[in-house]
Amino acid sequence: MESRDKIIAIVPARGGSKRIPKKNLKKIGGKSLVSIALENALNSRYINKIVLSSDDDEILSEAQPYPRVDPIMRPKKIATDNSLAIDYVKHVLQYLSENDPFFYSIIVIIQPSSPFTLPVDIDKTLDVLIDSNADSAVTVMRLDHALHPYKMKVIKSGILHPYLEKENGLMAEHELPKIYVRNGSVYATRRYVVDSGKIIGSKCLGHIMPRARSLDINETIDYSFAKFIDRLEPDN
Repeated sequence: MESRDKIIAIVPARGGSKRIPKKNLKKIGGKSLVSIALENALNSRYINKIVLSSDDDEILSEAQPYPRVDPIMRPKKIATDNSLAIDYVKHVLQYLSENDPFFYSIIVIIQPSSPFTLPVDIDKTLDVLIDSNADSAVTVMRLDHALHPYKMKVIKSGILHPYLEKENGLMAEHELPKIYVRNGSVYATRRYVVDSGKIIGSKCLGHIMPRARSLDINETIDYSFAKFIDRLEPDN
């Protein structure tokens, strides 16, 4: 990919996770989730600037081993459970407008909660965005056939009924249309989308990641499973 765009990566890592206390500092393979995300950004071929955004001093200190990473303290008012991603992105861009001479035309969000993301996933997401006229690009994974909407049911008076009106008897995996879902790993978007108050624009493309790298840590069981996977496949 050849591009004159200046690309900034933001690793968002607030300190107030309730379901897994200090989640972003939890370790996989001896490294914190924050450090894994930062190293993925550092190993991207295209990213020009890397920012760690957090309201927590201990998390911000994770940037110390990486001179190319700028830790930026996030105000507490935009680091709550109900805060929106657009808030910290705009905060970072406002900070940089006062402290950085460059204009970043593409913003990439790299989530620490996806520890099996690889730098190639970041770069391929950027590839599909820049090699197109799309507004945004995100990582997705194919939905497992067992969770396919055509297979979902509702219970009425104890009897199972198709959730969708027309199931059409499709049961085998090869009969089902391929359906994808965002896996929460990487979001890349053009600056004008952010300036309009959104993270994802109306024309959004997807980079398909394998399920083995699509784990998103939200609950304690997710973290336990991530450690289990890491022991099985340390080079994942």
